Amino acid sequence: MSRYLVSCLFILAVVCGSAFLFFPDYWTHRYDDVISRQARVYRLDERLVWSLIYEETYFRPWKIGNAEEVGLMQVTPAVARQWAKETGLKEYERQAAENVNEFLSDPERNIQAGCWYLERLREQYRGRSAETAMTLAAYNAGPSRVDEWTRDADAATISEADFISRISIASTKSYVSLILERYRRTPASPQR
Repeated sequence: MSRYLVSCLFILAVVCGSAFLFFPDYWTHRYDDVISRQARVYRLDERLVWSLIYEETYFRPWKIGNAEEVGLMQVTPAVARQWAKETGLKEYERQAAENVNEFLSDPERNIQAGCWYLERLREQYRGRSAETAMTLAAYNAGPSRVDEWTRDADAATISEADFISRISIASTKSYVSLILERYRRTPASPQR
């Protein structure tokens, strides 16, 4: 019996590993329609949203972060509840209050709430030279950190490179740099 179980687990691991190796386009592009739809709703570049999801979870909707962030875009429970309240839909408010993890496990809802939050952050930095880098840094570390990193500079004109060099949290600096690099090399439509 145990040989049979070990054999089955081995075969399953080989099949899953093969799928991961031979079907990465499916894995990384299976949510492209949802990303495109929600990015349009919130006036975001779908390549940026796709690149953010790639970095956050590599398209794993079940992922739970260290700070209890949930799903593809690693939306925090507080952001989910705030988004649900602002939709004006009582059912969303109820679901987010009762079981936020289940509420955010739906990829469409997760991407919708994540895009809403990303756009809210972007509004704070719109028109600045380092708009996208600041938005990503705020998404990862919070807007107060962005304020901290631009305190002794002209936040409106600081260059992207200068802003990134001021990020004092290594993981956030890497996060912002990797997303920007992927975003800029992703074709105009990430769908294959």
